[in-house]
This record gives sequence, structure tokens and C-alpha cells, in this order.
Amino acid sequence: MARPITDKDRAAVKRLHAKGTSRNDIARAIKRSPSTVSKIAGAFDPPLTFDRAPQVEAATAVRKADLAARRAAFAERLQDTAERELGKMTAETLYWEWGGKDHTYAEKLAPEPIPADRRAIMSIIATAVDRSLKLVPPKDDAGAESRSVIGDLIAGLAADYTARHGGPPPEPVEPEAADDDAP
Repeated sequence: MARPITDKDRAAVKRLHAKGTSRNDIARAIKRSPSTVSKIAGAFDPPLTFDRAPQVEAATAVRKADLAARRAAFAERLQDTAERELGKMTAETLYWEWGGKDHTYAEKLAPEPIPADRRAIMSIIATAVDRSLKLVPPKDDAGAESRSVIGDLIAGLAADYTARHGGPPPEPVEPEAADDDAP
């Protein structure tokens, strides 16, 4: 059989509630179940409530701000990765192989990565920039900022091409228009 609720229980609930103690902490303090504490609190006129909405709302706002800061920091690290990888596009690259019937080791220092490695580096750069922009999208004029980033990237690649080949990249050749009358 349940122990009856006493005036001492009621006074303790009222006193601890006034201090801002949670329902579960009050239950532990007076050695009663949380449902009994709720029953005691509900019997007062006006009833005592354990509404934690303001605290939950504040905690949620803090958590969102923390996550936004972490996303921004992670986006910055991804941008750093993209920039570091861009530096590898024109850096000397060591290629090595181990093989042959005598299992010999050979290495060659190339002035820059081979085209397949350059494509892989570009893929890393594109992925890092894309993920960075998804984590922290530009807030102001997103179109202008994006065009600026892409423009800077294209200008850098064109300057790199010019430095390596002694002139600007060739203009793209338009495919010839198909003759509509041709069979």
C-alpha cells in the first residue's frame, strides 16, 4: 500500500519548487516517486508546474549556435584542404615503382603531376569546395561570391597554363553545325 501524502511532503515540494528544483530532484530529496511529486504540485492552488520550456529553448539555441560554429570551422578546414591540393597541381611529384623480375625500386621526379593525378587532385578540390559551401553557404550575394570563387579558380588555372606552356590556352573549337538537308 502506498504511503499517504503528508503536510511535510507538501511543504518540501513547495519549498524545493520555489528554489527551481526539478521534479525528479524533488522526488529524490523527499524519497517519493516523480508522479507523486507531480500529484502534490498539481493539488496546490494555483498548481505548481515543472515547465522547462524556457530552459530547453535556451539550451537548444546554444546547441544550434555551437553546431553553426563547428560547421563554419569545418568548412574552413575543407577550404584549406582545397587550397593545399591546388598547390599540388603544379608541384614536383615523385613517382616510383617496385617491380620487374629482380624486384627493383625506381623513382622519377616529374615537374608536375601526370594528367590522371591532376584530374584526381581537381576532384578533391571540387569536393572540398562543394562541401564547404554546403556547410556554410555564402550569405550576401551568393551568385556574385560564387562567380568570384569560380572566376578566381579559372584565372589561376589559366595563369598556370600560361606559365607552363608560354601562352594562353587555346580557344575552344565550336563543333560544325550539322547540315539539316544531309541524308
